[in-house]
Amino acid sequence: MIDPNDMAYCRDAIRTGSLSFHAASRLLPGKVRDPALALYAFCRLADDAVDESDDKAPAVLALSERLELVYAGRPRNAPADRAFAAVVQDFDMPRALPEALLEGLAWDAVGRRYDSFPNLLSYCARVASAVGAMMCVLMRVRDADALARACDLGLAMQLTNIARDIGEDARAGRLYLPLDWLSELRISAATVLADPKPSPELRRLTQRLLDEAQRFYLRSDAGIPALPLVCRPGIYAARHVYAGIGGAIARQGFDSVSARARTTGTQKLGWLGLSLVRSATSILLPGSAVLHAPACPEVVFLVEAAARKEARFSRSDALFAVLAQLESKDRAGQRLDRAGA
Repeated sequence: MIDPNDMAYCRDAIRTGSLSFHAASRLLPGKVRDPALALYAFCRLADDAVDESDDKAPAVLALSERLELVYAGRPRNAPADRAFAAVVQDFDMPRALPEALLEGLAWDAVGRRYDSFPNLLSYCARVASAVGAMMCVLMRVRDADALARACDLGLAMQLTNIARDIGEDARAGRLYLPLDWLSELRISAATVLADPKPSPELRRLTQRLLDEAQRFYLRSDAGIPALPLVCRPGIYAARHVYAGIGGAIARQGFDSVSARARTTGTQKLGWLGLSLVRSATSILLPGSAVLHAPACPEVVFLVEAAARKEARFSRSDALFAVLAQLESKDRAGQRLDRAGA
């Protein structure tokens, strides 16, 4: 059980840090909503700690230590850590899922770029689909088809986020756009980072990202009726709220450099209402070709981990490799600091 005071902290963190998720979570039943808010608070605060740090390597390594303590049953004395530790214990959360998120944050810390769209999907799988798989675990859903569609929803949401934040990311020195897409349109990655502008070519690339996101939103729709009925409104809400961000980008002429696309409170209320209607009329079609479509290759490892309860204590060799890279980078930085002193 999550301590009530820790739960209150997580609710406040999400209310101020992620209005979209907070709005969607209001449609989840309490037995799922509270652990979901605890999960999202830990993930969101972890992401913020890395994203806002000038030196990302120590931030990721510290997060790795926090996750180690959570799975050892000795969480750091902080509300989000204690709450997440309770979630891990109560729901037998496979360790590979939060480790995948940590690996994605580590990729950010080493400044990884993505040569192709499949490589970008590998990143999206770690920072977003992993959260979708964890949400299924909170709903006591371990069916592989439902997990695959939840991962599709994570991919769609993260692609939407990337499309929305192109300008903001570039000004912060971050670039998530597939390099081969940039090359096809004769866009220089260096130019985007140095002086991002809403050129016709960059607008086309933004539209292409959103078209791919839409494809995954449609795939995810087939899996929502496989979730418990009381959970469907919240998941439909998350789906529609995030897809609505894509609509806002389209209305700006696919310009996500000059201004950050936003949605209104009235729009969110409309999507919440639509989510209730879709939930009431949703029907599981066991023979659906979309429901049973193979998982996207980039998320297969998440589906397999979530479907196996005994995987709770497994560790990722890939994560160890990128953490070792970060430790080396951190030690090199410390040596430079000492030399400069």
